[in-house]
Amino acid sequence: MNILSIHADILSTLTYFDMFNYPLKKGEVFLFLPNNYDYPTFDNAMSDLLNKSLIFKIPDFYSLRNSYDLSYRRKQGNRKAKEVMVIAEKVAHFLSKFPYVRSVGVSGSLSKQFADEQSDIDFFIITKKNRLWIARTVMHCFKKLTFLVNKQHFFCMNYYIDEAKLEIIEKNVYTATEVATLIPLHGYATFVKFYAANGWTRNFLPKKYMRVASVKEQPGSILKRVAEAVFDNVIGDVLDKLLMNITTKRWLIKTKRRKLNNRGVVMSIHASRHFAKPNPAYFQEKLMQRFNSMNKEILMRYENLFSSELSKS
Repeated sequence: MNILSIHADILSTLTYFDMFNYPLKKGEVFLFLPNNYDYPTFDNAMSDLLNKSLIFKIPDFYSLRNSYDLSYRRKQGNRKAKEVMVIAEKVAHFLSKFPYVRSVGVSGSLSKQFADEQSDIDFFIITKKNRLWIARTVMHCFKKLTFLVNKQHFFCMNYYIDEAKLEIIEKNVYTATEVATLIPLHGYATFVKFYAANGWTRNFLPKKYMRVASVKEQPGSILKRVAEAVFDNVIGDVLDKLLMNITTKRWLIKTKRRKLNNRGVVMSIHASRHFAKPNPAYFQEKLMQRFNSMNKEILMRYENLFSSELSKS
């Protein structure tokens, strides 16, 4: 690959994280590149872009913007994330005890080691095949109780899949980044299968390996096994489908009313028997449109500068 390609990839990587006001360390830029390069080539390309003032080195980080505030914001967010992760690990351990839950991981901004005073703890849940809606309903009934003690932001269980459909349907730089940065906490065996089913992320992030070595295997409990046994039958199949239909109808009403969540996004669910997640039309697709627009703009600026330099030589 030529120097233009690696320049473009570095700019694209920084553009993506710039949308979240999140500057990167040099090693992080290298890890999130969309193509494979050796480190000396990458290092030289970074120096070229710095000399051209297309990227900036702010204290400890790199960004498209020459802003000390971004560096300060990230450092503060990283420190806060360490505190929040202590809570997240305890909550994940608790959630792993619910019937039909096979794996629990942390997603969202916390999985990128960032948090602030308004941050939620987002959890990624994998359930037993064909029991997602029973598990989700029981867990969300519990969540209703957390509102009484103002702890609901510790229990944002907004993304569920089951063992029957481990592969993420949407495939783009956003979903690849979310999968690659997940922090698995419980359910080692299931996460191994999940990562195997999502090897497509290497097409977007060839250097970002997904690791499960530190994941705790979910401890079995008599109470959980008994609770699961109650509905491991035809009744459970019927109940799971019924709960899916009830939940999706309720969410459809929220969407039609354009009800917003605490992040200002329309509340809408994308669901089937095997997954329940935020509707990509209301965040993911808009984010990708914004990324493509920003990326096009910065690459055009780079190409104009490159052409100008060629004409002078």
